[in-house]
Amino acid sequence: MKATDAIVECLKKESVNLVFGYPGAAIMPLYDALRRSDIEHILVRQEQAAAHCASGYARTSGKVGVCIATSGPGATNLITGIATAYMDSIPLVAITGQVKSTLIGRDVFQEVDITGATEPFVKHSYLIKNSKDIPRIIKEAFHIAKTGRPGPVLIDIPSDILVEDIDFYYDEEVNIRGYKPTFVGHVGQVKRAFKRLEKSKKPVICIGGGIITANAEKELADFVEKAKIPVVCTLMGLGGIDHSSPYYIGMIGSHGHNYANRAVAEADVIVFIGARLGDRATGENKLFKNNPDIIHIDIDPAEIGKNLGTSIPIVGDAKNVLNQLLELVRPLKTEDWIDYLTNLKRNHKKASEDNDYVNPKYAIELLSDMLDDNAILVGDVGQNQIWVALNYKVTSERKFFISGGLGTMGYSLPAAIGSAIADKKRQVVAVMGDGGFQMSLQELATIKQNKLKVIILLFNNEGLGMVREMQYRTYKSEYAVDLSSNPDFIKLAEAYGIQGKIVKNNEGLKEAFDEAINSKGTFLIECMVNPKESTL
Repeated sequence: MKATDAIVECLKKESVNLVFGYPGAAIMPLYDALRRSDIEHILVRQEQAAAHCASGYARTSGKVGVCIATSGPGATNLITGIATAYMDSIPLVAITGQVKSTLIGRDVFQEVDITGATEPFVKHSYLIKNSKDIPRIIKEAFHIAKTGRPGPVLIDIPSDILVEDIDFYYDEEVNIRGYKPTFVGHVGQVKRAFKRLEKSKKPVICIGGGIITANAEKELADFVEKAKIPVVCTLMGLGGIDHSSPYYIGMIGSHGHNYANRAVAEADVIVFIGARLGDRATGENKLFKNNPDIIHIDIDPAEIGKNLGTSIPIVGDAKNVLNQLLELVRPLKTEDWIDYLTNLKRNHKKASEDNDYVNPKYAIELLSDMLDDNAILVGDVGQNQIWVALNYKVTSERKFFISGGLGTMGYSLPAAIGSAIADKKRQVVAVMGDGGFQMSLQELATIKQNKLKVIILLFNNEGLGMVREMQYRTYKSEYAVDLSSNPDFIKLAEAYGIQGKIVKNNEGLKEAFDEAINSKGTFLIECMVNPKESTL
């Protein structure tokens, strides 16, 4: 069969029924094969959105997301989305067209070394040089993307190889030399970890996105309840534990809850699970002045000890290691410690309802109370991300997605599109600022074309709020952050056939949320926010 038909068959073997992309000349033969297949193609309006859509789709469906672009600028436009997925451990397979194999290296029209360009932030990449390798490479790509620590894999295919004939055969098993992730924790290390916990007076568990990636939420809840250990989380760990749990304290980090940071600062033992301990979470390690013993559980051995010294390292899948710990668990004497942390949390001030503008913190609290228990909320980057992270109530069924590692503005709208396509029965909310919205607002056309329902919550403070806040803290002034020439966002939405409503103060929020929740299609709520509103 034609190599392009073989690619389609390989995708089907990997249970792919939907891809996101943008066509061009070099990838056109594959698009013709897709046209003749039953795989659905979602046309985005810019290639970066294809990667973000695939990310949202992967996080919601639990499958590997697939995005496609042509050579040159099409491929380079995918780069930010690929890097975003890499930093947050999202399983993607990106397929790019390439110029003819006989022309590679000659700087011909729309040629770019995309495998070289993405090398630092993919799990693996392939430049296909022999069409016979296509089935093996695609099988390996999906295996690498979804196993171990998930991440993006790139497959670059020259246009002449796409049209060759091959004998199709698809292996059911993968055996990649040198790629053998460790899934079960070392028994001795697991026992050492629990023995250290038994001796502790002030233990804390800190969870990252690895808990969610491993689908280990239930195992975590069981272990925490039986061991009676308080839990804090990183930004990516939000969603790993129900916020109504008596053991959940809050989010740590430079933008975290003060009382959660206190818990980490005063702990004598901290168990990190599925967290890479980035500077934003640890405050460049300034939170650990008490020199606690560190137990670090992660499926990626490269992350253990990279940013923080580790007393007891455990390499393995979070779900498996927690099950191993559950076999040893017994209640610890932490009542006084938990009461102390709970009181700190209880004294935290809630957002004020009295404001001449919309108070974004109150808006998130109110929306959180009104959404379904299984809603999906996708945050963007900037002040809006922190407002959501600190005030959104996560339940055991809700999903919360953000760009945590790379901090990619414009992420929320296309990622929400991917989520809405993956599960059309759940409420999907995209929260963003006026800066981030204008980086991806062209994807309103993708929403319209696919008749999706997404609640878009836009916080408009007529500026790059996070940068402005940082400038005032550092320089007592602002520069190059003025967005007062914003368009009329409601009219803009209407141009795409999308309803919208502007809210100028807190009093109008509930009515707008009711209207958006009960609407049949996508609804934009534009909230006017005080330009001086801070993250905390």
